[in-house]
Amino acid sequence: MTTLAAVTVTTATFLGMEFVAWFMHRFVLHGALWFLHRSHHVRHPHHFERNDFFFLFYGALSMLCIIYGAPGKDWRFWVGIGIAAYGSVYFFVHDVLIHGRLRFWRKSGNTYLRALNMAHKMHHKTTSRDGSEEFGMLWVSPRYFWLALRRPAPKDRRRLSSSNS
Repeated sequence: MTTLAAVTVTTATFLGMEFVAWFMHRFVLHGALWFLHRSHHVRHPHHFERNDFFFLFYGALSMLCIIYGAPGKDWRFWVGIGIAAYGSVYFFVHDVLIHGRLRFWRKSGNTYLRALNMAHKMHHKTTSRDGSEEFGMLWVSPRYFWLALRRPAPKDRRRLSSSNS
């Protein structure tokens, strides 16, 4: 496979995963698999939630594609790389930035990331399987993007207090 073809397959897979994530979230996680996803919509004292099992599914799918496609570096390998790349971005944006599951990246002044956070907060406004909106991970509805543009980014109080001393 040529370099251009590999980059194309990886990029298409990464972008396609946003649609897959939206579709699965909207119709499967808020549908038949709500009993697993519900743990993500309610407060709990645990570090892990039943919803984390979905990471294992996509991780296994990515790993299998990479393993079976590795000998010839065929399309399966690059699809696996695209799924893994999407999963990595998902982890950092959703789990680390938005939900703060690791405490090294708390807030962002970036308009896009703030809009994404606002949209995700709207998704979590309800704790039931019905009534949610904004099911994607990287796609932000224009209304949240414009709202983030209109609202100034929060100031970092730690930085302000140390510069004033």
